[in-house]
Amino acid sequence: MAKKSGSVSYRCSNCGYTQPRWLGRCPECGEWNSLEEIIIDKNNVTPAGRGSEAVEKQKPVGLASVKAQENSRLSTGIDEFDRVLGGGATKRSAILLGGEPGIGKSTLLLQTAASVAQSGAVVLYISGEESAAQIKERADRLELSCNGISILCTSRLEDSLDALDSLNPAFVIIDSIQTIYSAEAGIIPGTVNQLKYCANEFISWAKERDTVLIMTAHVTKEGTIAGPKSLEHMVDTVISFERNADDIRFLHAQKNRFGSVDEIGIFSMSEKGLTPVLNPASLFLTQRKENQPAGVACTPVFEGSRVFLVEIQALTVPAKASVSRIYSEKIDSGRVARVAAVIEKRCGLCFSDQDIYVNVAGGIKLSESAIDAALAAALYSARTDIPVKNGTAVFGELSLAGEIRPVNKAKQRIKAAESLGFNQILSPQDGNNQGIADIKTLIKTIFR
Repeated sequence: MAKKSGSVSYRCSNCGYTQPRWLGRCPECGEWNSLEEIIIDKNNVTPAGRGSEAVEKQKPVGLASVKAQENSRLSTGIDEFDRVLGGGATKRSAILLGGEPGIGKSTLLLQTAASVAQSGAVVLYISGEESAAQIKERADRLELSCNGISILCTSRLEDSLDALDSLNPAFVIIDSIQTIYSAEAGIIPGTVNQLKYCANEFISWAKERDTVLIMTAHVTKEGTIAGPKSLEHMVDTVISFERNADDIRFLHAQKNRFGSVDEIGIFSMSEKGLTPVLNPASLFLTQRKENQPAGVACTPVFEGSRVFLVEIQALTVPAKASVSRIYSEKIDSGRVARVAAVIEKRCGLCFSDQDIYVNVAGGIKLSESAIDAALAAALYSARTDIPVKNGTAVFGELSLAGEIRPVNKAKQRIKAAESLGFNQILSPQDGNNQGIADIKTLIKTIFR
């Protein structure tokens, strides 16, 4: 008969007292019928320097008997950050924040640490890249309160875990996970094994407590998080921090188990750090005193729960070497090619001998189908060199048959455009309005 790998003990669900046999009443707290059977795993392998204590084996439980966690959100104190996270950081969750060097990841997390510490929570900031003096200098420059923030400058995993056990913080920042190493996985930081091993230890620690864990990560030249893809699967939320040509920073979630990935946080970088842009509806519109040029069309777009008015810009020039190309970073080039093909087929305007350049003012990326009508207007305007009427905004999905199809939340889009002074708003036909029906009607209305 095979020998059992674990022994049975009994633990009080009220106070945690453990003893080898069952009793009706807990000797420690006096609670009746609170001792529950647990199995102790004697073969558990723990990290180097962490001791060889036995660890409780996990047993399956009925999902219906599990109580939902109350007050599971911890506010970061920064509204735009909370918006991207889905209403605040979820306790017992791990967040991975990626961004190019110098974009402001450390600044954002230091501001977040100061805001969380003001609420009375214990914050631990673990840095493997900077010294404590450098972090303090940044905090002084940003005029942040350092009360309640503990700093640990080390690259050793074991030192970090010991600090976590001694402080038991509610908010943990690892800056960055690529700098942490453990002797169990080698002595070179940043390797695949190091990243997976160290991240797993931090995540396991946070999952067992009401702690929020945020790890920063380096990115490659393509903008993706460096290291194994499994690192993104291990965490609950993956957030990307990007910038445009100005001092505007975009924060959006690529993965979020506890909220939407459609929300976007917008910050302005200044000498005092990152400042949330609370009313960005007109942020991406170019302010012009005179008539707008050809190749420009405005459209209201939804990002999460907010409406932005954006300006789509298009330019067409004769193709070089008789091979036409599309240059578009902020709008998928396949979408641009499809819209151009529909205009060429339905309106008789040739694009096949043209190089097409498409841009979005402000650097925001657009992916929803509601931009099709505005993209078509910008391309037609660029090709004919006829500007769109001033004060005109347009939205709608363009089908291959040339139809302008309805999109969701039309009323909110129209209201947002009207509030910013647009006096002609072209929307698709639906049960409540007599809007534009097809691409030919759109062209006649805008350019007549």
